[in-house]
Amino acid sequence: MNKVLATLIAGFFSVGAFAQTTPAATAAKPVAPAVAAAPAVAAKPAGAAVAAAPVAAVKNAADTKSEKTAEAKKMKAEKAAAAKAARAEKAAAAKATRAEKMAAKKAKATDKPVAKKG
Repeated sequence: MNKVLATLIAGFFSVGAFAQTTPAATAAKPVAPAVAAAPAVAAKPAGAAVAAAPVAAVKNAADTKSEKTAEAKKMKAEKAAAAKAARAEKAAAAKATRAEKMAAKKAKATDKPVAKKG
């Protein structure tokens, strides 16, 4: 029974610790729905300008896709840079903490009186 209670208590502690952690990344922007392709139009010999309009629409759809790709790459790079900065900040804080502990340890070591023999 003691093992069961110990397991339950350990589980509650781990759930509590997990619930307090912050999410690793913010929610990404929702992706815009794809642009509908222009309907196919039968080419007319006399109306060459009319047939060029759907091609322009398809070209614009390709442009928006490349823009979306470029924006996604930019967001990914920004996210990676933010993660790198966070890691560097965490490492600097850990280094400062270690330095403070070592300084306190050295100060404590020098405060001890030297025992004299004799």
